[in-house]
Amino acid sequence: MKVLILASSFSGLCQRVLRELVLLGHDIDQHYGMDEPVLRRQISAFQPDLILCPFLTHRIPEDIWRAHKCLIVHPGIEGDRGPSSIDYAITQDAAQWGVTLLQADSEMDAGDIWGTQNFPLRRAGKTSVYKREVSSTAVALIKQALLDFENTAFTPKPLDYNNPNVEGTCNPLLRQPMRAINWDQDNTHTIIQKLFAADTTPGLLDHLLGHDIHLFGPANEPHLKGKPKQILAIRHGAVCIGTLDGAVWIKQMKCKTHPDLPAIKLPAARVINVLAGNSDLGLIGDFDSSAIDDIRVERQGDTAYVYFDFYNGAANTQQCLRLKHTLAQVKTSDAKVIVLMGGEDFFSNGIHLNCIEAASDPALESWQNINAIDDVVEEIINTPNQLTVAALRNNAGAGGAILALACDKVIIREGVVLNPHYQKMGLYGSEYWTYLLPKRVGQSLAAELTSQCEPLLASEAINCQFADQMLPEDWEQYHEHLHHFCQQQSTQIDLSAELERKRAQRAADEKAKPLSAYRTEELAKMREIFYNPESSYHMERKLFVYKGKPPVAAQHENAPQASASNANVA
Repeated sequence: MKVLILASSFSGLCQRVLRELVLLGHDIDQHYGMDEPVLRRQISAFQPDLILCPFLTHRIPEDIWRAHKCLIVHPGIEGDRGPSSIDYAITQDAAQWGVTLLQADSEMDAGDIWGTQNFPLRRAGKTSVYKREVSSTAVALIKQALLDFENTAFTPKPLDYNNPNVEGTCNPLLRQPMRAINWDQDNTHTIIQKLFAADTTPGLLDHLLGHDIHLFGPANEPHLKGKPKQILAIRHGAVCIGTLDGAVWIKQMKCKTHPDLPAIKLPAARVINVLAGNSDLGLIGDFDSSAIDDIRVERQGDTAYVYFDFYNGAANTQQCLRLKHTLAQVKTSDAKVIVLMGGEDFFSNGIHLNCIEAASDPALESWQNINAIDDVVEEIINTPNQLTVAALRNNAGAGGAILALACDKVIIREGVVLNPHYQKMGLYGSEYWTYLLPKRVGQSLAAELTSQCEPLLASEAINCQFADQMLPEDWEQYHEHLHHFCQQQSTQIDLSAELERKRAQRAADEKAKPLSAYRTEELAKMREIFYNPESSYHMERKLFVYKGKPPVAAQHENAPQASASNANVA
């Protein structure tokens, strides 16, 4: 079947849908954004049987949806309509939510229904729900719709609000005044739900230290308490703020009105420190709280599970240094297996482009960040006495995808999408990719993956030996199978012989070409890119962190300056 994917951006869901359809043998064309003249020419040339819209925030032109069947993924239960679907569900603490696949019509979200399916709504941020439940549900509905499309007996059902089973309603855009926190009335639970509903986009607008600030990434603080809206503490880049009945941590903030802050998401502590200037915030200096620890280790039997839950999967220089230190400590323990778990929403996406963009010297910060993540990868590679496992529970990109290959085993969750490449950001890449990737998939495929810059679906990762084993997409089942696998590795196989083979292979690889040589070669290319003000990396980075529209001032104020400093996003 000829399918045109029409979406507002190449989101994670779009990437997964693309690869799923390619693997099913469909002929695919793609259009992202809504350039109507280009879209019409594309449709005229391609003549699609079906137009599929996995992530669409634009209205489809009437002449297109009248001439072609257009199916739209709507992240809402049957009857739900409007642009803030999941936002309302999370804000209102709904017990369940769903996805509806509907046909484009004259009235937004009111077309005939090709399929709908509900799921329990976790207490989590919008992005997390979208990446797990919405993604898996949407893919299932799309696959069924493609079968139904070729079934002449199938007829989609019209939206019928007279049907008592239709529980959705039409809601307006959830604007900032409707989202606002009332710090004197809202309890911690309510505040977190509001923040969850606005997470990633658009963020929740508030006013702190004389400036309007968007807040992102909440976490409940069970011990610290203070007055509502009082800034209490700072830890690992996050800021703790008092509430009516406790406190809440905020991981990221964005301020558009301070001259010393770019209008992008940054670790909340950085924003608050700039806004406070020399003022004494009266922070709690000595406290015991693990609520915001972004790196933690859980021990189960002979297995140590290392979690590094960085916001949106990006690791800044300090986070990389702390992760390396944690891994080094775990390696001195009696654990037989070390498992890298990544975060709850992303495994890893490499270095932190936003922190780099906000640095006084982005070139230097790029260099320090890439060296720091290289140190993490080297720490993993040089683990002679334990079996290492990468648990690719979630999507990973660039250096974060390559980082997984430093482990002895890679266990991927079905449906995960990988982007093991750098060129779209104008980078050559590091993280020892020139050693790790060809070692896994072969030189030819390594060159293809890093030059063609296409996403890689979990099943494709298995087929090309990027990953060793694929476990079920269901979150609980994945973890059950993963724990069983790790237990087997530590108790039911000859681990000593396995580790001896590992050490021998590492020694042979080192003799053929030292790790240091790979790093030196990669970093020489990266340094040339970082310290060249004309390299495409600097503009690609700006386009990425400013969502495609860097302000004019930002193109000049933080322009990288050539420097002789030596000190490694990817």
